[in-house]
Amino acid sequence: MTDTLTPSSPVQPEPTLGTASCKLPSRADHVGSFLRTREVIEARDARARGTIDAAELRAVEDDAIAALVKWQESLGLKAITDGEFRRYFFHTDFLLQLSGVEEKGGLEKAFHNAAGKDVHFAPPVMVVNGKVEHAKPIQRADFEFLASQVSAPGCVPKVSIPSPTMLHFRAGRAGIPEDVYPTMDEFYADVAAAYREEVDDLVAAGCRYIQMDDTNLAYLCDEGHRADARARGVDPDETPRAYAKLINESFASAPADLIKAVHLCRGNFRSSWSAEGGYEPVAEIMFNELDIDAFFLEYDDPRSGDFAPLRFLPKGKTVVLGLVTTKLGELESKDDVKRRIEEAAKFAPIEQLALSPQCGFASTVHGNDITVEQQAAKIRLVVEVAEEVWG
Repeated sequence: MTDTLTPSSPVQPEPTLGTASCKLPSRADHVGSFLRTREVIEARDARARGTIDAAELRAVEDDAIAALVKWQESLGLKAITDGEFRRYFFHTDFLLQLSGVEEKGGLEKAFHNAAGKDVHFAPPVMVVNGKVEHAKPIQRADFEFLASQVSAPGCVPKVSIPSPTMLHFRAGRAGIPEDVYPTMDEFYADVAAAYREEVDDLVAAGCRYIQMDDTNLAYLCDEGHRADARARGVDPDETPRAYAKLINESFASAPADLIKAVHLCRGNFRSSWSAEGGYEPVAEIMFNELDIDAFFLEYDDPRSGDFAPLRFLPKGKTVVLGLVTTKLGELESKDDVKRRIEEAAKFAPIEQLALSPQCGFASTVHGNDITVEQQAAKIRLVVEVAEEVWG
């Protein structure tokens, strides 16, 4: 096929999808969350007030997710999620179902946006109050419902879960009592074991695509967050290696046909972000020590740095370029997106690249400041550009 990045681009060999070069179901993917429907938001509020029960809330969520699946299929996506419609935050709803984990206030940060007005937000901090254990299946029922709704040819139900590093970074050692875990090795071993059980349970239910959402590796690219980490006793240079080992051990028993992905996020709350900085501080360890098939990387604006860190990408792994922002409604041009792909291909083979929006559209129930129509246009753009570039 002829590479359609730009008229002057050289001919590129047609990539073979579904091989070691790209295990993803499509070169057009997405991070997972979508704007919640009005019905879901109202039902969640009603549940909080106690005017409906859990079963009634779930029925509303089921209806909304069923419609969302058909919407994704109609846009040409092959990786299909439930939009995280059953979650308030991308991480707490999952992590609080592990034994030994509790929510303790929030670590307030100033989230920044394109308007130059800070949004102050205190994401809940997860702390340990006992041995971390996988007491029950967490996502299985949600996955089984999602899978029952996916019907279009080539479509794969995808589950996104918070990275196990979320139990460490924000609180550091202070959130892990020494009388519970005298050594950090014991803590990491238990967390990995709990995640491994969840992964095994999802695999047994038929899941073959799991993405872990990780803010912490991205925060370790930001000089301010690196300084904060040191103040919490977290070594920003050695921690990426410990996190790579933790994630690897969480997937240790996964079958070869499971797609394992990680999304690096710099914060996503009401169209605002918390961290800046290129991937250089973590890239070599991340790409080479993480046994992951696909890395979803934010590249929607200059705060994410340049593409040079992609030079560390080894064969057999894919970088999904998050070139289409979910934070602003204005639609990118196809030519600009293709030009950015061409720039990235100077550092990593184009057959090891794919395309997605830079983050989810609603990492929290609040959602980003865009419309449902703009959200759809962004997805269409990703699908169309991927088809034109990779076939």
